[in-house]
Amino acid sequence: MRFGDLKETVAIALDTLRTNKLRSGLTVLGIVIGVMTVITISSVVNGLNQSVAGLVESLGSNVLFVFRFPAFTGRPTTEMLTRKQLTYDDAMAMRTLPHVVAVSPALQYTDNNAPGRMGVTSIKANGKTMQNTILTGIVPEQQEVHDLAITQGRFFTDEDQLRAARVTVLGSDTAAQLFPGENAVGREVEAAGMLFTVVGVLDKQKQAFGGGDNPQDNQAMFPLNTFHYMHPETLDYWITVKYDDPKNRPAVEDELTELLRRRRKVLNSAPDNFAIFGTDTLTRLWDQITGGLFLLLFSLSSVALLVGGVGVMNIMLVSVTERTREIGVRKAIGATKQTILTQFTLEAITLCAVGGVIGIVLGSAIAFGLKFLLPTLLSTVWVAVAFMSSCGIGLIFGIYPAWKAANLDPIVALRYE
Repeated sequence: MRFGDLKETVAIALDTLRTNKLRSGLTVLGIVIGVMTVITISSVVNGLNQSVAGLVESLGSNVLFVFRFPAFTGRPTTEMLTRKQLTYDDAMAMRTLPHVVAVSPALQYTDNNAPGRMGVTSIKANGKTMQNTILTGIVPEQQEVHDLAITQGRFFTDEDQLRAARVTVLGSDTAAQLFPGENAVGREVEAAGMLFTVVGVLDKQKQAFGGGDNPQDNQAMFPLNTFHYMHPETLDYWITVKYDDPKNRPAVEDELTELLRRRRKVLNSAPDNFAIFGTDTLTRLWDQITGGLFLLLFSLSSVALLVGGVGVMNIMLVSVTERTREIGVRKAIGATKQTILTQFTLEAITLCAVGGVIGIVLGSAIAFGLKFLLPTLLSTVWVAVAFMSSCGIGLIFGIYPAWKAANLDPIVALRYE
């Protein structure tokens, strides 16, 4: 088909849309909804993928976590909960391993009476109260292990740890709430019925999900020995190990496993009663979640596009009936079956393409609006896939009406009233 003929066919299709606005709008509604769904969900998934990748990168590729049971495994079993807890001495023993650069044992206060047993409480200062603040006990190596950035003051020192100094480092949101527009360093805060001097404020930390407040920015850190005075009942250590090179991970895991099995007196025939995992655990969990989201995306968009395709086929059949005499005239003056087939197929594709463009615009607008709640990222690849899918629906569901138009008997068509 020549370019002029193609341009004329598209113009006829657009004219049909303008002439029958309501009918055409209802026809492409399914296409619009299907494409809009693809754009919205893909934007959210891409945004969350970027956030998870940023979080994993911030945690480091040369970091391992050690706890008494695996993370992200759902509800721990009875056997897991009855396992012996890791100790501070276990962490100190890990420092002697050849590839280990730093080890950070940490404790977090857990309120057994709180819903969900979250390690949170309130912290007071300056006549204000910050709720749901996470209280953690750490060692100075925590900053090196997790690459924590300080915006005000300093981090803990070995001297703070040795003398159990009553000092704290606040999360960015905690400091902003308690001391709005002020320098928090040197001020006093009350936690667990004790007074502490603020020596530093953390920079905002990356989070995987959500565009709102990060719970990790609402926390108060204390030297580990100080934390023991605050909550002596909390003894369940979470140990983070930083090693020299990512390529040495298998060796480090083997060394940690051998060390802990020996220290915890695990029999040769018994399985490990502890867990060692890296940041790739979060990545695998997220991949499983996104697999389900993409399945949902495919299902919803497929149904909507299918409905839209049936609507397009119906409107094209109506169009063929309404233009039967026109088809007869065109055939009488020399139009071939191929010409008629191509014309009506292109009309169906144009109809669906318009629906695709509208769906892309609406989906992009929704994705932009969701940016205030969730991280979103519009993907040109998915925009192209959505648009091509809408055009493909027009091709598939427009073939039969076009074939029917192309095979009309010109004599019968000319007699049609």
